[in-house]
Amino acid sequence: MYTTLLVQIENGTCIITINRPDKLNALNKTVITELSAAVDTVYSNNEIKSAIITGAGAKAFVAGADISEFLELNAAQGEELARRGQQLVFDKIENCPKPIVAAVNGFALGGGCELALSCHFIYASENAKFGQPEVNLGLIPGYGGTQRLTQLVGKNRSMELIMTGNMLSAQEAMSYGIVNKVMTAEELLPKTKETLQLIQSKAPLAIKAVIESVNNFDHTQNGYDFEIKKFGECFATEDLKEGASAFLEKRKPVFKGK
Repeated sequence: MYTTLLVQIENGTCIITINRPDKLNALNKTVITELSAAVDTVYSNNEIKSAIITGAGAKAFVAGADISEFLELNAAQGEELARRGQQLVFDKIENCPKPIVAAVNGFALGGGCELALSCHFIYASENAKFGQPEVNLGLIPGYGGTQRLTQLVGKNRSMELIMTGNMLSAQEAMSYGIVNKVMTAEELLPKTKETLQLIQSKAPLAIKAVIESVNNFDHTQNGYDFEIKKFGECFATEDLKEGASAFLEKRKPVFKGK
């Protein structure tokens, strides 16, 4: 079905592996189109409760975009490339009602860093490297990097990273707040799956509301009002009644996503 991805479902988790190791899993038009389709499946397949995005091989998660596709583009075409990628993949991942976690197993540079940033959180192997080196090409990040990186690390660090094009080690990325946990390459997928199994044991509609509310983060009253609305919506669910009853009855809840 896919030429650039490996996709499998295991215990409700869809593992999406970008499979171009000879090109360090670089993003091209085909990868973007296929990633879009794979994420659509995460949205629509009721068997899937969560997803992991990772890269094939030991060197790279995604080492950027396929630069050979850039040479012939004019300004309007460049804008369209960024808009299409955002709509097809990056925004779709960020707004997915099911958790999607990046398991970064090597270089996450340029579009690869942006792909990881669009996921709900990031686990990394010790050899992972993060960076937005687009200025070296006379470019800026075009798949949300200026926005998502700034949200995570703050204005000063974001400015420095994007303007220098410097790379961060996995440990540095964790100290910046980009990465949640750093582990060995062997531990990466098992630990990511373990965390998603824990999340999958929670009420699915509550998880969806968490994603919507955190993504709607806003320093003004609007963010709090959105959270209040989503909090109220949880009270209309069967899962809330089940969760509260199970707590009071000292038993494990059985959530149905209703």
